[in-house]
Amino acid sequence: MEIATIQGETRQPGGRHVNERLRRRGLVPAVIYGHGQAPVIVALSLHDTVLALEHMARVVRLSIDGREEQYLLKDVQYDHLQKTLIHVDLMRVDPNERVKVKVPVQLRGRPKGAAEGGTLVHVLADLEIECLLLQIPENIRANVAELGINDALHVKDIELPPNVKVLHNPDDIVAVVQPPRGETTEAAETAAAPAVEGAAAGPEVIGKGPKEKEEAEDAGGE
Repeated sequence: MEIATIQGETRQPGGRHVNERLRRRGLVPAVIYGHGQAPVIVALSLHDTVLALEHMARVVRLSIDGREEQYLLKDVQYDHLQKTLIHVDLMRVDPNERVKVKVPVQLRGRPKGAAEGGTLVHVLADLEIECLLLQIPENIRANVAELGINDALHVKDIELPPNVKVLHNPDDIVAVVQPPRGETTEAAETAAAPAVEGAAAGPEVIGKGPKEKEEAEDAGGE
């Protein structure tokens, strides 16, 4: 797993105007919390953070004053237009901890059923897994080339990376090849209303209690 490096600096507590000045300097406000330690407020390079998010980084290496430590990207907040990054939560973690995290499912191949007029429907876009922090895969690949019309790919059919445990029901449908319009099947009807929620949910450290998070400074200041 590639670990992105983000340049940062410490900052003083402040409200909206202070944070706006940070953003004008190309920085984004952030808070570090977790492991029973006091929260630490910092500012991150907006450029570095955006690049890390574009590469779907889960763990980042934060460099402040020449010192580097690894953190989990727990949460990111955008403005009301969902375009501008305005705040980041970083969580302290032990590299040996196992975490629960959702990763995207990447379908590979062209189903045989597509040549017969069928349509491939990607039902489960993200897979919730459990693994070591430093072994979080960027995605889970699933081959659908052998799927014919009415065939479905289930969670139990996916080959997982070593030491990765899937947290879904084994019979959950990941993808299905629906028949041409006008024809229906049980698998297609099941896939039409999947119980899938929270595709963008962040990683969860197993065994941890409620978020230890700074509230007074940043919660109302964005």
